[in-house]
Amino acid sequence: MANLLHLDSSADPVRSRSRAIGRRFSEAWLAAHPGNSVTHRDLHRDPLPHLPDAALHWPPRLRPADANPPADAEALQASLIAELLAADVVLVGAPLYNYSMPSSLKAWIDYIHVPAVTAPFDVDTQPMAGRPAVIASSRGASYDEGSPTEGWDHGVPPLKLILGSALGMDVAVLQTSLTLAEDVPALAEQIPRGQAELEAALTEAAELGARLGGAAR
Repeated sequence: MANLLHLDSSADPVRSRSRAIGRRFSEAWLAAHPGNSVTHRDLHRDPLPHLPDAALHWPPRLRPADANPPADAEALQASLIAELLAADVVLVGAPLYNYSMPSSLKAWIDYIHVPAVTAPFDVDTQPMAGRPAVIASSRGASYDEGSPTEGWDHGVPPLKLILGSALGMDVAVLQTSLTLAEDVPALAEQIPRGQAELEAALTEAAELGARLGGAAR
């Protein structure tokens, strides 16, 4: 049996494509092994407070001598890190908002990314090293290579840096673009591409969820 930590951050509980992709992965994960479990944290519905003290960016032994972060924030951080460390796979729903990730998701990162704890200076001691991380990315427009908007996606790259480089996880990205094509007249001709990308991402999510879930220990 294994545990999936599933994070959602979309502000749209009904039409969100990042939620749809994540849900398809989670369903396949549960169906793949009878002992599998899911810990679901909806960062939009139950948002985390912003990190209240810079000292929480560090473990106690590396904080300034006069550091005194709020006890409740320190306890929350400890619980979020414990929840992360208990996950065999991490699934992150990450819609692109204003070319970046939702602030609710960024708040989670600020709590769990702690040098010398979850992100050790020595890569050989990364506690999450080698565990799969799956990013379910949805983007309103397109950001194709060679296009004027290439490089405007500032949501997935930092997630890959944090989860992959800092935490040492094995990162996969399930991505769909042009989610606004049905609402923005200027993008209307891109509706078929947007729908095709969504279907492809849903299929990939089901396959990956089944594969990783079936490999549950």
